[in-house]
Amino acid sequence: MADQPAVRASGLTKYFGSRTAVDGVDLSVPQGMIYGVLGPNGAGKTTTLRMVLGIIEPDRGTRAIFGNPRPRAVGDRIGYLPEERGLYPAMKAREAIAFMGALRGLDWQEGRARAATLLENAGLGHAVDEKIRKLSKGMAQLVQLLGSLVHRPDLIVLDEPFSGLDPVNQERLEALIVAERARGATILFSTHVMAHAERLCDRLAIIAGGKRRFEGTVDDARAMLPMRATYTPRNDSEGVAALLPPGAEHRDDRWRFIVPDNGVEPLLEKLIARGHGIAGLSIERPGLHDAFVRIVGQANIGDVE
Repeated sequence: MADQPAVRASGLTKYFGSRTAVDGVDLSVPQGMIYGVLGPNGAGKTTTLRMVLGIIEPDRGTRAIFGNPRPRAVGDRIGYLPEERGLYPAMKAREAIAFMGALRGLDWQEGRARAATLLENAGLGHAVDEKIRKLSKGMAQLVQLLGSLVHRPDLIVLDEPFSGLDPVNQERLEALIVAERARGATILFSTHVMAHAERLCDRLAIIAGGKRRFEGTVDDARAMLPMRATYTPRNDSEGVAALLPPGAEHRDDRWRFIVPDNGVEPLLEKLIARGHGIAGLSIERPGLHDAFVRIVGQANIGDVE
């Protein structure tokens, strides 16, 4: 059913000895969306994805993929790029992709044909018959990603897919992810890089310390913080401060303040009416980084970029 989440997890919990790696995480990933799990390394992202996929079993909680509580039963509908990269170095790029497709039930010759097309579309057409050992780390990583896509899965799960990629290959990967969404696939990926989450995600969850701290859109996260304005008057005087919201900061010839709940327009009308004028004005929306700090606290930022 199209209105059924591609992934639903409730109360996922995992212990490793006395350490709680994941503590009651809930996820609901709508079909056809790019959904990000954002958090620092060690936050519990990889363990959460592995429980969702049935690679490891939760100590508590439930999960279902396309409504099936046994993830491995729908394995042919899933493409998975694990955090640990691994390809047979003596295989050629096309054969490596076809082999991964065959593991998901794809015909070998069809897999080779699709592999050639995928490599060409990803800007790696020249490497179709290159052995994996001769490829750069970034190119080999893209080959492994294409292997997780070649059987055209309905759900694609990518664990830190951008790790170790140079900017060119990061752009290629982002384009691939967007193209898969356009095909109709659901993409669930983890990352500790704000920019990728901000550019790609239709929805995201923020995990820190094994707990889910936020779930919603990037705009939902930003909306937790007020917008700020930077205002430069034409005629500065002590009278400006009395008209601006409490806490306004003055530096050089500019004033910075939080935009009032009723917007900035009434305030500008007062400034103009009192003869201060407007030499410059900018409104800044808070970024995802600012929202992340607000949600998880400075102490839990870790290595999030």
